[in-house]
Amino acid sequence: MKKIIPYTLAFALAATTWSCKNDDDFTESIFDTDIQVVDENSGTAPFDQWLYTNFVEPYNTEIQYKFNFPASSLEFQLAPADYRKSQLLANYIKYLFYDVYTKYAGDEFMKQYGPRIFHFIGSAAYAPTTGTETLGYASAGVKITLINVNNMKFWTEDSPYTPADMELLNKDQFHTMHHEFSHILHQTKTYPVTFGLVTAGTYEPRDWQERDSVESHRLGYVTQYGSSATYEDFVETLSCTITDTDYRWMTTIIDATCNGGVKEGDKEAIYTLIDSLEIEGLDDPAKAWNKFTLYRELAQNSETKKYEETGRIVPSFHQPDAIMHSEETLRFERVADYTSFRQYLDAVEIDNSEKAGGINAILKKIDIASKWYTEKWGLHMYELRREVRQRQADINDWTRDNVTIYDLQ
Repeated sequence: MKKIIPYTLAFALAATTWSCKNDDDFTESIFDTDIQVVDENSGTAPFDQWLYTNFVEPYNTEIQYKFNFPASSLEFQLAPADYRKSQLLANYIKYLFYDVYTKYAGDEFMKQYGPRIFHFIGSAAYAPTTGTETLGYASAGVKITLINVNNMKFWTEDSPYTPADMELLNKDQFHTMHHEFSHILHQTKTYPVTFGLVTAGTYEPRDWQERDSVESHRLGYVTQYGSSATYEDFVETLSCTITDTDYRWMTTIIDATCNGGVKEGDKEAIYTLIDSLEIEGLDDPAKAWNKFTLYRELAQNSETKKYEETGRIVPSFHQPDAIMHSEETLRFERVADYTSFRQYLDAVEIDNSEKAGGINAILKKIDIASKWYTEKWGLHMYELRREVRQRQADINDWTRDNVTIYDLQ
């Protein structure tokens, strides 16, 4: 239940002032303009030229795939990114990220707002004190660091990507990219203060990692890390809408409805959300969200040693039996079995109390974030999601036809 996916973001603002007269005379540059932008004698020259053509020239963006120790975090023990996997990831950043936003926001959008640096790290980054894993971070709204590049599967025609491979790529790389890019956007055009008021009082900046996914969804957050701060909650809402799988969304919805927080009209709104996310399989018995059991969670009282209800309901896809064996102070009592999501949602009781949280809060946040995306940027979250999913579905054919991997010379 405790799967922690934190992000670290450093904010920094810089102001620079130029003074220029209209009648300035421009003479020859004092710099050597004959210097080649790519060192042709380098063993990585072909890939460096590809990066220059596809990122530097159109977007003024640098891909730092070679290990940059001074730019790496000294909090972790890190390793360089694999050269061949770095090439594959750079191609995917172009196809699944830059080209998607450019298609819907125009040629100038990523030139103006896109990150200026992508920094690749090969290994994972674990914090020894909290046990959390950092999947990426942004610096000053300019640079995005992507971690765990070496965990990518290397694509070949004999070993193409499966949906599970794409899910891992989303988790490790593209969720992070959309998360951090959304930070860049909201630093430029701020999001509504009403967003943070939906679950005001339940943000936990210091100990958010102590919350599992059930608790986070119960409180009205799409992820655990979203419950750490309003601005993290906002960008998690955006990035999850664009990149999360059908399974993750359906289990989030079930978590957020089985623990209360379902107001009048929310059930209809849930089906609207599912349609907007283009989730299929509500009538497919093979889907995990159509056959599951709800359990009532019990915790052992440290003084009386008796088991008492915690007030939480835990769905079976969180593997309560495994939790019970790993946490001797927890037990689970079967509440109900369901053979379809529709059957389950019909049975959910309406809770019209003033208590905020659950699916009602998530629905409100999605609505606020969606309107901000459209009103401020002319973008549509569900449109971007559809485009990303279509491109990911075509990833094997696209990679075969468009990607060249260069060996070291």
